[in-house]
Amino acid sequence: MDVLNPNPKSGWRHERGEASLSDVYRTVGTGRHSSAWRRAAAFAGPGYMVAVGYMDPGNWATSLAGGSKFGYALLTVALLSNLMAIVLQSLCARLAIASGRDLAQACRDAFPKYVSLPLWAFAEIAIIATDIAEVIGTAIGLNLLMGIPLELGVLITALDVFVILFLQKLGFRWVEAFIIALLGVIAVCFGVQILLADPQWGAVLTGFFPTTEIVTNPEMLYLALGILGATVMPHNLYLHSGIVQTRAYGHTIPEKREALTFATIDSTVALCFALLINASILILAAAAFNAHGKTDVVELGDAYSLLSPLLGLAIAPTLFGIALLCCGLNSTVTATLAGQIVMEGFLKIRLKPWVRRLITRAIAIVPAAIVTIWYGDKGTAELLILTQVVLSLQLSFAVFPLVMFTANKAKMGELVAPRWLSGVAYLIAVVIAGLNVKLLLDFVTG
Repeated sequence: MDVLNPNPKSGWRHERGEASLSDVYRTVGTGRHSSAWRRAAAFAGPGYMVAVGYMDPGNWATSLAGGSKFGYALLTVALLSNLMAIVLQSLCARLAIASGRDLAQACRDAFPKYVSLPLWAFAEIAIIATDIAEVIGTAIGLNLLMGIPLELGVLITALDVFVILFLQKLGFRWVEAFIIALLGVIAVCFGVQILLADPQWGAVLTGFFPTTEIVTNPEMLYLALGILGATVMPHNLYLHSGIVQTRAYGHTIPEKREALTFATIDSTVALCFALLINASILILAAAAFNAHGKTDVVELGDAYSLLSPLLGLAIAPTLFGIALLCCGLNSTVTATLAGQIVMEGFLKIRLKPWVRRLITRAIAIVPAAIVTIWYGDKGTAELLILTQVVLSLQLSFAVFPLVMFTANKAKMGELVAPRWLSGVAYLIAVVIAGLNVKLLLDFVTG
């Protein structure tokens, strides 16, 4: 039962409860008396865990579809989405460091139950959509590399809970090291594939400039929203505001300002890396498929089988499969933590990590297994893109509370977001909401 805040001037309806991710809360030292470089390095990690959500298997599906169908035109959406992400993730770090709350706890402590409970439901829907994409992506990766049937691969993904539990026992830095190592593998795989594809770099640069066709063409808008949903993901906002608090930064305002600076640098650098990967997926699809007249490649399996004959080397599809499997494993870890933060933050329900993981994975496996068995590869491709659109529709329910909290001086104190930053964040929130309304209207009117 929540206790009403005895100090209404704090701006929160309820007192702050138990710390976010209490088992790893402030367990990573920040070297307060060491050099600035060492202190900055101590904060490096959470941003890369967040970046994982910006290159998950669902992102691959939308980027492959966008690149094969429209060439380099949707690179501007990837860039815009990444800029939005940088702003929003910086606000997540600000909320956590200033208030000591993750976004789920903040919603619970700021809103009455008739508001916070629907927000919790929307957050859970977003995590389920994310998990479905990861289940399918990992299963396809296992199928491509090892020939494991999709139906069996979907079931095998449930075993990843043991990988996560093992890493968490070693310490949170080990979880981060695992994520960063796999990100390095993904980067190498795509770097080689881009060199093999030899894209038209002039067209690539042009693709980063916006065009009105994105809004006027319903099919392009659908894919653009899918890319937006796959890039700026709701669960990442909850995740970042929780894992930032694994750092043992001080309690004074100067110490918190320094922590905010280092945390923002960490997430910004990591998200720039994520943009490189996202753009690489789209560029690869445009250069390898669109340029050769293959404009309907939406399935990860098709992309895998076409890469070798189009690029002329057998190693290309293998690299694609390895990168896909690494993405699936990475996303598994971060979605688990996000699910824990959401459930504990909104409901104060604390389950053992393996119980929480099995529950969320079972919810994801059931629809993924049904679609895989009933429709095969084509059904999984359509389900992947649909999950990303669902994520885009859920995004506003996480973004608006985040922007509201960080712009409120009563809640944030000295670390309240500057007016210009709040203005940019509100503009991003309105743009996201407006695009979602346009998508719904197009869907209703056919």
